[in-house]
Amino acid sequence: MAGTRRVAEPAPSTQAVGRRERHKRAMYERLYTAALDLFTEQGYEETSIEDITERADVARGTFFNYFEKKEEVIAAWGSRRRDTLRAELGAIAGGGTDVLSALENCMRTLAKINKAEWRTTQVMLAAWVRCGHPIFEEPYATPLFAEIVSAGKEAGDVGEHVDPVLVGNMLRDVYLGTLYRFVGRGRQPTALASELVTTLRLVMNGVLVKKLP
Repeated sequence: MAGTRRVAEPAPSTQAVGRRERHKRAMYERLYTAALDLFTEQGYEETSIEDITERADVARGTFFNYFEKKEEVIAAWGSRRRDTLRAELGAIAGGGTDVLSALENCMRTLAKINKAEWRTTQVMLAAWVRCGHPIFEEPYATPLFAEIVSAGKEAGDVGEHVDPVLVGNMLRDVYLGTLYRFVGRGRQPTALASELVTTLRLVMNGVLVKKLP
């Protein structure tokens, strides 16, 4: 007696795969938005996973299909801020802009991003620090600053002795330190851009070949 031949399952259609992927992305956004809204409204520590899934109107287990733990929402928030910064700055490290103007544009853009979502920034930055992200994450602002300084060095605007990565680290510390102070004081970030640019110019006086007035 001949054996029963297995009939191969048809491969999922491209349309079906696309629909599933769109559904996954939509659910991710739903959970992410619910989490961020709740963090902003009532605080990170005060928000439970149950709160998030209730706001998103999904089962509790659905959260873990997209995030291993609540802390991963913080990492996602940080990643999106990096993407926003890169998108707004574009190819700012390219030619046509002197090193100081490019760095000032960076600082003003960072200030604008924080100002646009100030309450969320206050909550999420505090959570980001408590979870140890500033220590263990790769410093995304450092390479951005260093890239600009390196271009300025090639153009002859920055001293030959200057290490672009070291300057990038210094400017990242300037940015985060200033932002921490504003958040810690509960101050509105109206003067954030001004303070960042002023401090930047103080640092760059020791880096540029031609000193600032």
